[in-house]
Amino acid sequence: MDQNSAITAIKGIGEKTKDSFAKMGVYTVGDILLRFPRTYIKYPSAQPINEIFSLTEERHAIAAKIQTAPVVKNGRRMQITLLTIGDSGHKMQLIWYRMPYIKNNLQRNHYYVFYGKVSVRDGKYVMEQPVIYTPEAYQEMEGRLLPVYTLTTGITNNLMTKTIRQALDDEALLLDYIPKEIRHQYQLCEYNYAIKEIHFPDEMDSLIEARRRLVFDEFFDFILGMQYQKERKNREENAFDFKDDQFIWNLMKQLPYDLTGAQKRTLEEIVANIQGPYVMQRLIQGDVGSGKTVIAFLAMAWAAESGYQSAIMAPTEVLARQHYETFCSWCENFHLEYPVVLLTGSMTTKEKRLAYEKLEQMPNAMIIGTHALIQEKAVFTNLALVITDEQHRFGVKQRDVFADKGNHPHILVMSATPIPRTLAIIIYGDMDISVIDEVPAKRLPIKNCVVNTGYRPKAYEFIAEQIKLGHQAYIICPLVEASESMEGENVTDYARQLAGQFSDDVKIGVLHGKMKNDKKNAVMEQFAKNEIQILVSTTVVEVGVNVPNATVMLIENADRFGLAQLHQLRGRVGRGDAQSYCIMVNASSSKNAKRRLEILNKSNDGFFIASEDLKLRGPGDFFGIRQSGDFAFELADIYQDASELKQASEAVAEILNKDPNLELEEHKLLRLRMKRFMEEQIGKMNL
Repeated sequence: MDQNSAITAIKGIGEKTKDSFAKMGVYTVGDILLRFPRTYIKYPSAQPINEIFSLTEERHAIAAKIQTAPVVKNGRRMQITLLTIGDSGHKMQLIWYRMPYIKNNLQRNHYYVFYGKVSVRDGKYVMEQPVIYTPEAYQEMEGRLLPVYTLTTGITNNLMTKTIRQALDDEALLLDYIPKEIRHQYQLCEYNYAIKEIHFPDEMDSLIEARRRLVFDEFFDFILGMQYQKERKNREENAFDFKDDQFIWNLMKQLPYDLTGAQKRTLEEIVANIQGPYVMQRLIQGDVGSGKTVIAFLAMAWAAESGYQSAIMAPTEVLARQHYETFCSWCENFHLEYPVVLLTGSMTTKEKRLAYEKLEQMPNAMIIGTHALIQEKAVFTNLALVITDEQHRFGVKQRDVFADKGNHPHILVMSATPIPRTLAIIIYGDMDISVIDEVPAKRLPIKNCVVNTGYRPKAYEFIAEQIKLGHQAYIICPLVEASESMEGENVTDYARQLAGQFSDDVKIGVLHGKMKNDKKNAVMEQFAKNEIQILVSTTVVEVGVNVPNATVMLIENADRFGLAQLHQLRGRVGRGDAQSYCIMVNASSSKNAKRRLEILNKSNDGFFIASEDLKLRGPGDFFGIRQSGDFAFELADIYQDASELKQASEAVAEILNKDPNLELEEHKLLRLRMKRFMEEQIGKMNL
């Protein structure tokens, strides 16, 4: 058996269990070893029932003598096994579901330890699905760390634990692919040791050591893969001859406002790239409202002036149409007679045909669209510049497909994800980085407040006042509809109840992800035209519509959202000249929730918010809290593990300087691993 062996090579794994593992993405022995625990539970000391004084602990270990035989009852849905332990003054009921064989495993007058979560029902202690140990077996485990895994139907935590233990019995199972000198240089433990200790740690120190090695590996694999991509792309020579860049500076001077220093610096970097020997691969990282769109327009106008096509791909149809209208307006204001073409999925067959014809017949067109731009029918004539807006909504594969529409065009990517520059340089290893860290002077900073649920009537009064002034408002709810499993405001009921709070001339719209695309687009367009004054929505509005007239963002259950997401939502207002407001309703009594929301209350700076969030979470959050789904790491966190990220970057540089193509014998395993990683992982990462 080795890591490439089918999961059925492990004793006890039959076809049924194999299918259950497949639902988790586990097909081989190596796959299950890389399904790391999501947390750990420490086995507490065993105690008799009469020593339970509080239920502050999550789980308990109860030592008791069996005095009566367990009873198996046939319920309407399942068999239930019941056992009462303790004496007349201190009793506890144990309950097992669909486990009738438990009855045969317990003998009267024998002592056992029952481990599980204890609750109180009708004044009585109850433990559901307890794990059973002999006192001797449990004594050996006291103080140990119990791994807890993310599971699926048909797979229990006990089965995961048992299967992984069996897989780890083979000492030669895993080969260390990182060269010995690198391991010694960065004081990394051996790979086999790390895998064993991450699953079954002997102590906290060994767990920390194991995690550090595996975090290093995740960053190492990723950075090495990205460096490979960068090298490949950098060899693509610049085949485009853009005209004198004085055009772009003259156009900039015609703007009705001055660009910020950060915008000018970014524009200079773009110009240098486009006039350089290789095609541009540049990421513009700018906070919400920092003015990335005008930079895109200036670059596309320069392309048109130089006789080339350019295209910008937006994540939603509404945003694409807004870009189209904005670009047409700017071209008219600046007396630029360039064709501006719109291409979206909802256009009629006739409209699409006309758009396709323009793509083929207009060699200097400025093209705005959605995913329709990367469909097969879209054939570009002279594409020199490709831009993706709101980059975190597009994967690297989509970006590459878009780029392949031309003959190695320049690529510009725009992102509003607040990542510290030093980390972004490493993470986006295949791209150069520009950071727009200033907000245009004309933009008034958003006024924030964090309130409890009792503030809602005053919030509604304030929204009504804003609407009387001609403005609009967003109200964000975490749920689409009422849920039994989750607490929180839902869009459906909220919009219905809200109608009674406002006059009949205030139109309230509803938007959520379960709606069909054409319906969503229609609602967002109505809101953009002020035909809807209040938009009650889920986070689907986080990206995709620009409404400068909206001045109020009310976020219900703000404690349920991540800080980065709250900041993105808040960025939907404050886009016009009027003062804008963000009201965050905190429905939680948690002190931590209050501290988190205070960060947003104090600042509108996305980079500061990301940094403060890191400080607040701190190293105590052992596995880290992902800022978003953009980084497909199992253990690593780019904020918490910044030092390991830096070390991995240094190690990659050292290896590639010595052996750029990984041809040395000592890098044989690394070369094989890199090949597999490039095939399986890079494409999954939304970068």
